[in-house]
Amino acid sequence: MLKDFAKAAKPSKEEIDERLEVEQARLAANQLRIRQAKVPVMVIFEGWGAAGKGSVLGRVIKDMDPRFFSVVTLSSRPTEEESMRPFLWRYMVQIPKEGQFKFFDTCWMEEVTNGLISNTLSHEEYDNRIDSINMAERQLVDNGYLVMKFFFHVSKKEQRARLDALSADENTKWRVNEDDYVENEQYERALEVYGRYLRDTNRSAAPWYIIDAKARKWATLQVLEFLNMGIEVAIHNRGVAAPLRQNVFALKRMPPLASIDLDKTIEYDEYRAQLSELRSRLRELHNVVYRHRIPVVIAYEGWDAAGKGGNIKRITSALDPRGYEVHPIASPEPGEKARHYLWRFWNRLPKAGHIAIFDRTWYGRVMVERLEGFCSENDWRRAYNEINEFENELIEAGVVVIKFWVQIDSETQLARFTDRQNTPEKQWKITDEDWRNREKWDAYEQAVDEMIAKTSTINAPWHVLESNDKRYARIKALRIVIDAIEHAC
Repeated sequence: MLKDFAKAAKPSKEEIDERLEVEQARLAANQLRIRQAKVPVMVIFEGWGAAGKGSVLGRVIKDMDPRFFSVVTLSSRPTEEESMRPFLWRYMVQIPKEGQFKFFDTCWMEEVTNGLISNTLSHEEYDNRIDSINMAERQLVDNGYLVMKFFFHVSKKEQRARLDALSADENTKWRVNEDDYVENEQYERALEVYGRYLRDTNRSAAPWYIIDAKARKWATLQVLEFLNMGIEVAIHNRGVAAPLRQNVFALKRMPPLASIDLDKTIEYDEYRAQLSELRSRLRELHNVVYRHRIPVVIAYEGWDAAGKGGNIKRITSALDPRGYEVHPIASPEPGEKARHYLWRFWNRLPKAGHIAIFDRTWYGRVMVERLEGFCSENDWRRAYNEINEFENELIEAGVVVIKFWVQIDSETQLARFTDRQNTPEKQWKITDEDWRNREKWDAYEQAVDEMIAKTSTINAPWHVLESNDKRYARIKALRIVIDAIEHAC
């Protein structure tokens, strides 16, 4: 793609200056339109070392309102903390919220291409990273983001001249490092790898714009014109439904909730004996998880009053409190609601060797948000595949993903609601919303059946916990967690 790059005819200096003034004013106006349309804008600058990304960025943002944009610089090498989480994590936690711009001085490209050039990333790993990046960019665009990607291109000779000039100046030599000179020495190899990456990630939803970066003003004008064009197209397309995607993940056939036998019980003495034994084994495994740096995600969904809290408590009672965190998920906060719905879960992922337990999860998109009208039908229908992709991303990164649906019948729920209502120390557990949701039992059951059928993948299947007898459900959950961790170890 880079080798075939054909430069646009460069205008005269006078024309560039005139067009720059027009485009900068246009961007300032478009920034207000972006705020009003609540479109989040992600602008990615990539390119050769010393190609002028920083100076062009300064010119691009010159007339923008600084309250509504930010700039993030990411290292091509993840820190030790970042490397303890999935590849996409350090990028996804940085995505902008609606109505704001975020400019990335390098994003996921540099980490991947540097790995390929240095032979620290295999071709199979490269292909997996490319799949992850294309998935992430497509999900962002499908959920209303504008993703603009610019590659700043200069010749080998031009790059070397700039590196030498920067190195010779006491005030700018800090901007040059050994990697920049190595890149220049390996220019032909880098050209091949960069071109391959651009070709592999050039998609209609998030295309690449190659910038002739030999002259700074001309480079700035190219970026501004493409950026303004992208903004205006995004605003025009705001509200247009994104296409639904075919599921590509193998699914495990699951029975409908109504057919599940809920009469399973366990005697109290047997429960106490098994609980002690299983806690002891899980306690041992937590040390193994930490030693082998295996991250674990345990996700709980289920009916109100089904016993999720008690179930979670029996698992955490066997764990070292320094090595796990429980995330009770409620309605999204304003900053969470203003971003991709999976953002708040990316932020809560455990690092290697730790366990994250979610009391309610990303599946709210296809249950509560679906039934309460908090998102469009296109949003929740599209989410099944997006969630499968999200979980697959975790599994590919070595995360153990365990998903529980805690099942009870309507009569048991009513009895537990009534008990909570009539017991002062339990009344905090029952709300008017719980009673309202109960009236929608049939609609929720239909939604849950569809959710389980479409997201119980072979690698991340749903496990139904029969919880009319809470003790039975607790023992079953402990066994499933132990089996999953033993298999991963």
